[in-house]
Order: sequence, then C-alpha cells, then structure tokens
Amino acid sequence: MHYQLYELNHAALQPLRAYSDAVRLFYTNPLNPFSATPWGRSVAAAAELFERSTRRYGKPSFDLPTTKVDFKTVDVTEKTVWSKPFCNLIHFDRDLPRSRKPDPKLLIVAPMSGHYATLLRGTVEAMMQHADVYITDWVDARMVPLSEGRFDLDDYVDYVIEMLHALGPDTHVMAVCQPSVPVLMAAAVMEARGDGFAPASMTLMGGPIDTRRNPTAVNLLAEEKGIDWFRENVIMQVPWPNPGFMRDVYPGFLQLSGFMSMNLDRHLIAHKDFFMHLVKDDGDSADKHRDFYDEYLAVMDLSAEFYLQTVETVFVRHDLPLGRMMHRGERVDPAAIRNVALFTVEGENDDISGVGQTRAAHDLCVNIPETMRAHYLQPKVGHYGVFNGSRFRAEIVPRIADFIASRTRKTGANAAARPKPRLVSSKRS
Repeated sequence: MHYQLYELNHAALQPLRAYSDAVRLFYTNPLNPFSATPWGRSVAAAAELFERSTRRYGKPSFDLPTTKVDFKTVDVTEKTVWSKPFCNLIHFDRDLPRSRKPDPKLLIVAPMSGHYATLLRGTVEAMMQHADVYITDWVDARMVPLSEGRFDLDDYVDYVIEMLHALGPDTHVMAVCQPSVPVLMAAAVMEARGDGFAPASMTLMGGPIDTRRNPTAVNLLAEEKGIDWFRENVIMQVPWPNPGFMRDVYPGFLQLSGFMSMNLDRHLIAHKDFFMHLVKDDGDSADKHRDFYDEYLAVMDLSAEFYLQTVETVFVRHDLPLGRMMHRGERVDPAAIRNVALFTVEGENDDISGVGQTRAAHDLCVNIPETMRAHYLQPKVGHYGVFNGSRFRAEIVPRIADFIASRTRKTGANAAARPKPRLVSSKRS
C-alpha cells in the first residue's frame, strides 16, 4: 500500500513539476529582463529546487566515449556482451591497435544496493587505462516481470560464475562494497569444483566480509532489528503499471530515505548552497551539485529475496566468517581458494564497512600463498573514496593495476601448467 501511495503522490505532483519547470524557463530566459535581477534568479532557483526535489531520477548513462591508453586518447564503445533478466554485462571496448599486447580482462562487479552501476563511473574511467573493463549493470527489479522468476543471493553468485565463464580464463574480478561477499563465495565455489574459469585475482573494496569487526551504524541496525523487522517493514509489492507489477521488492525510494537520513544535515546544507549558487549565478558550482545529485538520487528496487537473504546471512547471522554460508545447499569454504590472488582495500574513515571488515577475507582464505595476497588501507577517505575521487585515482588505482599486472604475468607464464578450463553448469533451484 505504501508503494502505491508513493506512486500516487508522485503522479499528483506532476502538474506542479511542469509548472515549476515553466517558471524556471521563463525567469532564466535572456529575453526576460527579470532574469538578470536577484529577484528573478531567486524565483528561478526556487522553481528548479522544487522540481529537482520532487522528480524521479532515471538511470544515468556512463558517458565515457574516450580514455587514455599509453598517453594517447582512444575511442571507447559501450557494448552489452551478456544478458540475463536481472543483469547485463557491459564491455567498454577500447579502439586499440591489434598489434598491441592485450591488457588483462577485468570484471567489475558493481554493488546491487540501491544505486545503479553508473555510481562506479569514476572506477571504470580510471581502470580503463590499465585493463579491458567489463561491469555488471544490474536491472531495476521493478522493471523485471514476475514471469522471469525470483533472484536471490544464490542467483547472484551463479551470475558471477556465468559471467566469468563468458569472459574466459585469466579474468580478474573487482568487487566494490556489497558484492565482496558473493564474489568471494563464487571464487570459493569455483575453486572447490576445480573450475578452470576461476578468476586470476579478486580485489575486494570496502566490503562487509565480517561485519562484527568495527561495526558501523548500518551493521548495528541490522543486528538490533533482526530479519523479521525488515521483512515486515521494508518489503513491498511493485505497483501497476510497472513491468514488475506484484513483485516483492525493497523499494528504491525507501533506500534513498535511508541514505539521506544518515547525513540529512549535509544534504540540507548542500541544497541551500545550491539555491544560493543559482541566485549568485555561480554556474560551475550549480553544475557540480546537479551532476552529483543526478547520480545520488537515481535509485533502483531490489528483489525482496536477494535483499532479505543478504541482510540475514551477512549482517545478522555472519554466516561467511562463521563457516555457515551456503550456496545451493552446499557449504561455501573460503579455504578452498588456492589459486586466486587476493587484494583487499579499505578506507580509514569508512562509515559503511568499518576498518577490518574487508581485511577479514585474508583470515578466511587461509590457503592463498602469502605471495598472492595484499592489503591496503587508504588514509583520509570514507566509503565513497575507496572507489572514487582523487585519492582513489592517485593512490589506490596504481596499486590495483600493479597487483593485477603481476598476476597476469605469472598466470601467462604458467598457462601450460594450469588445468584446462572446463564449463561447470550452475545448479538452479
């Protein structure tokens, strides 16, 4: 019922949004003499602020037409190379000379935690200079018809395995935040099966491997409320006329409310500053605000079964560090990982995944040789700074690139000694 009311309110505000947009256009038109006055700019700023505060933000685009490789600018073509109902795999195909030695293949697994994969635009942009990049583009659950079936954490792991099969051997994988758990699970499952398509390395960044270490407000909330509270209070059915009508989901608008409430004062100040930038005709600062919130306010629904299973196993029961994580009825054993190199990255000021939660992967993957593992703690960054921003580009990316390159050289030199890859079918319930 709450989801239906939200949709109804959004539709009811449509005429006011249209009127506000018309007012903004009228008072920013250079032919209007009031557009050059503080009063006219104030009216236009108020109209834009109302329209932006009440609109539904659509999925942003990656908009990465070029990149620099070997100090030269090359064209980039975005291609969908693998597709399932809940995910598309996007390849950023760089126009490089055929005679050039291929870069390592890198699968970036984007978080399925509310925002679209475009939140990692900066991550993709930075890694394209060092690797042949692919990224998971998760689909908004409210856009997936009920006839396509369910999607849970087991399906997530299966998707990762199938994508690694599609990309072939010697693929490296990077998990940003939430997917650190399913990526580690996928590597363990593949190694236990003797799957030759297991990744050459996995980089886990700001992920909740063991949320008992330095628990954050997010972790404490999950433990305090318990899974039944989440099931009763945040799960809703997609309303008509969306394609996913009647699918149980964790709605994007609820997630956004949670994101905003964590730093509400900061967001209120940012919107007040945005208004003043418009009044003072400070276009550059206003554009930066628009760019950030166009991305931040674009959210997607999550399938209820995936969300609840993740909350229960990762944040409430801590199944992975306690050795109780299951996949399709079989126990997931990180100790089975022997040939996948492990690099973990954390942020000193991370308030989502506390310091130590990602590094815990090293304590679970006891059979990875010391020469194939590394950890890096980035000073002076929060959660977002682990995978984006100036410090990410200057200090984290070079370390990841070097780690991947070292594993690429070693796997390439020992290619003949490795077991021949064999396709392993993923069991589905």
